Amino acid sequence: MLRDAAVLATVAALAWLVWPSTLGGCTTVTIVSGHSMEPTYVTGDLVVSRCGEPRVGDVVVYRPAGENGGRVIHRVVGGDAESGWRMQGDNNDFTDPWSPRGEEVQGIARVHVPHAGTVAAVLLSPLTWASVLVLGGALLLWPGRDEPVPDDEPDDARGLAVLLTLPRLDSRPGPGAP
Repeated sequence: MLRDAAVLATVAALAWLVWPSTLGGCTTVTIVSGHSMEPTYVTGDLVVSRCGEPRVGDVVVYRPAGENGGRVIHRVVGGDAESGWRMQGDNNDFTDPWSPRGEEVQGIARVHVPHAGTVAAVLLSPLTWASVLVLGGALLLWPGRDEPVPDDEPDDARGLAVLLTLPRLDSRPGPGAP
């Protein structure tokens, strides 16, 4: 009983930690694309961010208003949550044209896994899943052999052929040999 309660509490804690922001949670997973955050993050890196109150110097993920749901991962260089944060990529010499307010910031970068986003992007690709479905369907529908292959030679003849091709094991000449 106690062990079951501990397992349930652990699962609940993990679910709370990784519950995605798209479902009302506090975790955002971002695959970096572009050069604006180099050398901190490069294309293909995976960044996990969690909600919280950002401070100047934090790297945050935000959704700029009017950008069709796109996300930006840049560093906070000034401002505040009420009037809007000033944002800039580490590799940029200019600040972002957007000043996200508190509710537009989805999270502060907490975990960085280099190049893991490349693998995740392949696994999340519709082309990958379509290929898996086509291959699975082909394996299910591929005709199999229902009938055994006929054997034209009797077992004795095959056995004789094998015996005739075996080398002699002794070094003495056989009968009738010079």
